Amino acid sequence: MARRTLLAAMILATIGCATEPAHGQQYNSDSWISKPHGTVTTILTFGERQSMWMMTFSLIPRWEFTAAVYVYNNDYDPATDDGYSTSFYAKYMFYENESQTGGFAVKAGTGLDPGYIDGNGRLQDGGRTFWTNAPVTIPFFDNRLSWDIMPGASVTIDNGEEQAAVWAFTYSTRLAWYPIYPELAIVGEVFGSKGLNSSTKYRGGLRWEPTDRINIAFTYNDDFGGHKLGAGWEIGMMLFSPPFFCLGGCD
Repeated sequence: MARRTLLAAMILATIGCATEPAHGQQYNSDSWISKPHGTVTTILTFGERQSMWMMTFSLIPRWEFTAAVYVYNNDYDPATDDGYSTSFYAKYMFYENESQTGGFAVKAGTGLDPGYIDGNGRLQDGGRTFWTNAPVTIPFFDNRLSWDIMPGASVTIDNGEEQAAVWAFTYSTRLAWYPIYPELAIVGEVFGSKGLNSSTKYRGGLRWEPTDRINIAFTYNDDFGGHKLGAGWEIGMMLFSPPFFCLGGCD
């Protein structure tokens, strides 16, 4: 209960800090982009069975450094403690097109996103898993359609009774379609892994960008088998600070 209260407090404390357009929230898939140098990005998501607080620091041009905590609510009772997991990673943007609508990046870190792991494996394996992936974003139809592709790999050490290392292939892809207005997108994604205790999952919903300060998403996330292994209904927001937190001074 205390952890979920902390997440709510963080939302109220950071709503006023957003000053840049956002690109995504609770989605498993990522885009190519690294935020402007000095930006601090806050991502908060509340879901039926999972909530998240993520902070990203653009300390160096083209680089991002991220810390995240995932809080679980498997029994739908916020008064019980169903555990949490953490993730830490870095991202480098290798390429961005001239119109700044697509590109390529590489990420690496520890603590796998819980979307790739089912059940108690999120708690047992997440902190012992090291991973990398490569987000690629391709725009279509004058930027009305954006396609993110994110293949990756992970290794979980000291796994099982044999304490062996387990390798896995991770995959995630997302489509965002802006059918009428550039402020409103229909977004869907599919993601999973091969080699870990995981089922293929989906997430779909709406992403609303009412101003250049805030981006809000309403989604539903589950596995294709209908076993309620996803986060369920979710609401999330992504907020950007002014560029102020830089190594060696901001431009």
